[in-house]
Amino acid sequence: MNIRSGIRFIGPLLLVCLLFIGPAHGAEKGVVIKLATLAPEGNSWVKMLNALNAEVMKKTENRLQLKIYAGGVLGDEHDMLRKMKIGQIQAAALTSSSLSTIFKEINVLQIPFLFQNYDEVDFILKKMDAFLKKGFEDNGYVLLGFSEVGFVYLMSSTIPISSVVDIKKAKVWIQEDSRVAKAVFDAAEVTAIPLSIPDVLVGLQTGLVDVVYIPPTGAISLQWFTKVKYLTNVPLAYVAGAIVISKDVFNRLPPAYQTVLLESSQRHLSQLKAIARNENQEAIKVMVKQRVKIITPSKDQIDELRKLSNDAMGRITGKSFSRKTVDDVTSQLLNYRKGVK
Repeated sequence: MNIRSGIRFIGPLLLVCLLFIGPAHGAEKGVVIKLATLAPEGNSWVKMLNALNAEVMKKTENRLQLKIYAGGVLGDEHDMLRKMKIGQIQAAALTSSSLSTIFKEINVLQIPFLFQNYDEVDFILKKMDAFLKKGFEDNGYVLLGFSEVGFVYLMSSTIPISSVVDIKKAKVWIQEDSRVAKAVFDAAEVTAIPLSIPDVLVGLQTGLVDVVYIPPTGAISLQWFTKVKYLTNVPLAYVAGAIVISKDVFNRLPPAYQTVLLESSQRHLSQLKAIARNENQEAIKVMVKQRVKIITPSKDQIDELRKLSNDAMGRITGKSFSRKTVDDVTSQLLNYRKGVK
């Protein structure tokens, strides 16, 4: 390596080091943590992140700041993870599918028909809290806290979807790197079309895909609802959301800053959860006003979907998540439903 190429290589590395080494040893210097999210401006997630930043800055006397990159301006969640690994950003708000690429056991939360209601979600997340935090730390990230995106519903731009037969007729979108969704579509013998989330709206507009799955608030925020005609009224799977930060970056912060960031993040994320649940209910009402038709499958059709899902999960247990984790979660849920704490 000659001197000129060496300088080109070392220069960016020095900038990253100078940004974090100083603040970690001297509280008088400021630290800026770059945080990316797919949520667009005006979305409740972005409002929460801005409120979180204001609180963190106030409690650290402006010495710790979050710089928010919203609306996918830094790419999709796969791009965000890549940029975190090379130090271009230090934190991200991610959904379950991307979180599972860091720690695969979180895939368990996405098992279709796992949860019957939000109380069960809250119970399991509380039970799994220490386990999930350790899993992320072991893989180089600190979990600042969970919120959620909500329960996923099927939406179609062409035909109503109420059965496995209907799904087979459609051009179905699949989120890139979503092992759980891929397993279900494979079991249904559906060739799903992978697209990044920013590309899905164009896919609906051009007819590249005509069936998508997303929580109602996501359909509103990303404008997908303007291109769909039907919503299948079956909550299929739960999508968590969380903020993660590079463990190396977090550990360089003064302990007092770490405490502020953790406590403030968890409080704001908890408040967001209640907001998200209410907004998902309201989003369905908005879609109905926009003439999106609600499709309610029969019990037999739902049972068919559930059986398909169970078969698919049997194929990926031990690969996308461990047998022990899924057994622990299902056992805890059964006890919870029986009233055993």
